[in-house]
This record gives sequence, C-alpha cells and structure tokens, in this order.
Amino acid sequence: MRPQVDETKLNESLQRMLTDIGAAMSASLVVIGDKLGLYKILAAGGPMTPAELAKATGTNERYVHEWLNNQAAGGYVTLHPKNQTYSLTPEQAHLLADETSTYFIPGAFQIIAATVHDSPHIEQRFKTGRGLEWGEHHPGLFEGTERFFGHLYAANLIKNWIPSLQGVEPRLKKGIDVADLGCGHGASTILMAKAYPNSRFVGYDTHEASIKVARERAKASGVEDRVQFKVGRAESLPGTYDFVTTFDALHDMTDPLGVAKHTKEMLRPEGEWMIVEPKAGDDVSENLNPIGRLFYGTSTMVCVPSALSGSSKGSALGAQAGENKIREVVEQGGFRHVQRVAQTPFNMVLEARP
Repeated sequence: MRPQVDETKLNESLQRMLTDIGAAMSASLVVIGDKLGLYKILAAGGPMTPAELAKATGTNERYVHEWLNNQAAGGYVTLHPKNQTYSLTPEQAHLLADETSTYFIPGAFQIIAATVHDSPHIEQRFKTGRGLEWGEHHPGLFEGTERFFGHLYAANLIKNWIPSLQGVEPRLKKGIDVADLGCGHGASTILMAKAYPNSRFVGYDTHEASIKVARERAKASGVEDRVQFKVGRAESLPGTYDFVTTFDALHDMTDPLGVAKHTKEMLRPEGEWMIVEPKAGDDVSENLNPIGRLFYGTSTMVCVPSALSGSSKGSALGAQAGENKIREVVEQGGFRHVQRVAQTPFNMVLEARP
C-alpha cells in the first residue's frame, strides 16, 4: 500500500524542482551569452531591442530574442515591456558582464556545462568505483574553474589571505622560493609573482594542457623570468621551498596525506603551508544550504572522481570535507600548528607550520 501523499508538500517539492529544471536548462544559455559577448554589449549599450543586440554582436536576431526571454524569465536580464527592450541592472551587470567583479559568475556555469558533458563517464564510475582524472574531463571545466575561482583569489589573496599568515608577507617581499601545488592555469601563482617581484615561484599540476596554458599566461603577464610551471604530482615533487600553497586542490588529490607528508619535507626551516579549501562545516547538516549544495554537486562530478583516480582508493576527501578533516590530514602529515586565519563565503584559509 502506498503511503498517503500530502498534496501541499508535494506541490512545494514540485515547485522547487521546476525552479531547478529551469535553472539547469538555462545554464548553457548563460555560457552562450558570455562567450558571444551578449551580456557585455547589453551592459554597455543600455536598453536594447533584440535586433539591436543581434546587430551589435554579429548574431541572429531570432536566437537572441529567445535567449533574452529566457534570461528575463530567470531574472538575469530585465525586460522593459513598454517598448520591448532589454537591459542589465547594475547588479546583473556586476554578476554577468564585469570580469573584474568579485561576484563574476559565468565561470560557474561553464563548470556546470562541462559536468553535463561528463555525466555518462561519472555514471559508469558510480558502478565501478573507479576515478576520473582531472585531465579526462571536458575542457570547459578547466577554463570555468579558473574563471570562477580566479577572481576570488584576485580579490582576496594579496590583500587579505597572505597578510593573515604569520610572517610570510615580509619574507615574500624580501625574496623567497614558493611552490604552488595544483596550480591549474596558474592564476594564483601569477597573482603572487606580480605582487612579490623579489620572490621565485614554481607552479605544479598533473594536467599537462593546463601547464601549457599557465606558461602562456605567465609570458603574457611579464613574469616568466621568475615563474616556472611544471607537470608533477604533489606527493613527489623535487626541491625545497620557503612557502607552499594549495588553492582548492588538496581535497582533489589522490593521496592528501602523502601530499601533507611530502610538503613538510619540502619546507625549509620557518617555512609555512597555506591551504585554501572550500568553506564547509564539519557536519553534513551544517552544509545543507545553497553553497553546500553547489559544492557537494561539484564534488560528486569532479572532486571525488579525481581523488579516486589514483592508487589510494577510498581516501577521497570531497569538496565539503570540513576544517576538522583537513586539519586531521595535515597534522598526520607532521604539521603541529594548524589554524584557520581567514575565510570568505566560499573558502577557508588554513595556515600550517611544522
């Protein structure tokens, strides 16, 4: 016998799901609007008709008109019914058109689109328990990750996070050796290199294509003389360093404890390790909110598969591991002093010293 259904609760659940379905259907349209410059032109041009926006962007009016209606229905674009024009409010433009904004969001939609491409692969991993290496994902993931996290780092890394560490900033200004583990396209490494011209930096990542992009970015930024980007695994890197960083990467690694142990070995006396991780509570119930939902979803599709792609099966931390679990791994690796020194709505920053 089926349990009795509460119609009110059923309709509440249905409304939530319809909202999610509409949002999911719109994700690829945000990526299209970003790639074709629709948001930027709309933000700069004021209220525009579909024909005017299409002409300004070299696109087809009929497609643009339908796109605008989808965006207006979602509250991403504003419709002016009187003259059938569309515009972006300052707040909408801040989120969708201004790449210098701390709140610039299209990169997150690129990540979503990439995970949709990858869903058949992850479906198989649910059955086999095997992992999926970072480099095996759809290429949109790599660019989306840089664009989503890069502006957060630009807003916080130099101004807030590094100054919160014990004695690190004066040493960076004087000149030290720095390793950035899991550097991706090199956004964090290059930010530090530009801010501290007397220091030397090496960015490591397992994904050769990302390292190639990072080298190009370093050259374009004029820091290639002090920055190297190399392919390598964080648990077996050569050299010794005064400062080591990992940005939203430790939980993705196949052997986080091995990384912690090796990082301790790489550090010179008085060295420090800065660990930036997604902000999360230690209990699942603390993370049942919009940000937790986002990170658990990303973790299922990207982080856990990456962590399970190595030989140490079952060690996947996940993107919502929480401070206590991260601290436990770092302390087991030989670090005696571990503390949270900064945070944002998306990240927590831990300082680790031997």
